[in-house]
Amino acid sequence: MRRSDREIKDFDDIVRVIKKCDVCRLALHDEEYPYILPLNFGMYVSNKEITLYFHGADEGKKYELIRNNNKVSFEMDCSHRLITDKSKGSCTMEFESVIGNGVIEFVDEEEKTQALDILMSHYPVDKDFEFDKSVVPRTVVLKLSVSNVTGKRRMKAND
Repeated sequence: MRRSDREIKDFDDIVRVIKKCDVCRLALHDEEYPYILPLNFGMYVSNKEITLYFHGADEGKKYELIRNNNKVSFEMDCSHRLITDKSKGSCTMEFESVIGNGVIEFVDEEEKTQALDILMSHYPVDKDFEFDKSVVPRTVVLKLSVSNVTGKRRMKAND
């Protein structure tokens, strides 16, 4: 990382940033160019290991690409705020971001409901909300076991 003063080194701090994000961009291997897509996600953390969960319809290009190569990268960011200095004619952006990579796989039928519960718990919904379990058989759930993760923060007050 070029700006080590902005690196988030503490694992728990990286997890806090992930919890603030609502979209994860997944980068997959395609023939000529990477294939990137924004996805809703859920996170499970155990023993300093991060697992991300994604869901989708039961068909699509991403599944073909994953079957061909299940090594992926991801990125998510939050806390955006434009900072301007009219006297200097300059501007900068505050942000927090996390990038990483790992191996993604399809979740078995018996694990899907638990994975979808983890995904739903990432978003602010009413505590008494329950998603329709009849959609589970026709929903694809993916599990990304994170191998490497780094975080970066640019906050004007920290500079």
